[in-house]
Amino acid sequence: MATVLTRVESRLQAELTSKDPRVDEVVRHGYRLGGKRLRPALVLLCGEAVGCLTPAHELLGVVVEMIHTATLVHDDVLDEAALRRHVDTVNARWGNEKSVLLGDFLFSHAFYLASTLEADAATACRLIGRSTNRVCHGELRQTLAGGDLTVSEEDYLAMIEGKTAELCACCCRLGAFYAGGSAPVADALEAFGRDLGMAFQIADDLLDLTGDEASTGKTIGVDLAKQKLTLPLIYTRDSLVNGPRVHLEKWLREPTAESRRELHRLVEAVGGFAYAKQKATQYADSAIDRLSILEDSEAKRTLTHLARFASRRDA
Repeated sequence: MATVLTRVESRLQAELTSKDPRVDEVVRHGYRLGGKRLRPALVLLCGEAVGCLTPAHELLGVVVEMIHTATLVHDDVLDEAALRRHVDTVNARWGNEKSVLLGDFLFSHAFYLASTLEADAATACRLIGRSTNRVCHGELRQTLAGGDLTVSEEDYLAMIEGKTAELCACCCRLGAFYAGGSAPVADALEAFGRDLGMAFQIADDLLDLTGDEASTGKTIGVDLAKQKLTLPLIYTRDSLVNGPRVHLEKWLREPTAESRRELHRLVEAVGGFAYAKQKATQYADSAIDRLSILEDSEAKRTLTHLARFASRRDA
């Protein structure tokens, strides 16, 4: 699989170019913002675990990473983030207008590539289109909830299922489908991807509160700045009454350097961080259980390791 993933990387870099030197500079910078290539890896690993890899898997790996990168570019605009992967975000360097257009370019090019599949392009476009719609719905829902300090744990989980877990689930179904997997196998791997994505996002939200920019390589404290309640904060709020809860809400509405330190101490004392870590681990365990439908293989073992990584990541 490593060879195929290398080809995906080369194809991705080749696709993200332009004959116009100014456009090319922006597009290539967007390529560098891509992450750990988790989503292409899920497509390839699920295909390999089910049967065998095909040219469709390689192309779909490129497609899903383009879509993911587009969501990152748009996220950075929404969050007013200045740093990602230890480099300037597109909006920090070129402004919001160029960032939005770059995200649109990546989305549209991804769907064009999906339409060129020689085998059952319609299924790929349908699955990817549905998932992309759900991702945008989740992002919209979370953005509209900014400043709402009554968001419940159920609301939070529904939002991250859309904005993050949905695309991971789609990647796993694509991998299984294009390897000739049965419907039960495709369903199980889609559920695996969804659980993995949930674990990944909860861990990411933890990093926004506990990490530092030097190790994570991206702007930290975005959720607090936008007054977006994540799982550690929701658990802490629901564990408090009277005075302490009033203080928490005041710190959330009027964030300062001092209030962030107080908030961190309060969440730690109440067990908010521990609760979120436990929840991420539960989703990772559930993801691993979904793999029982597969025969043992190196690909299955790697998928297991990815689920563990998703819940314990520190960058």
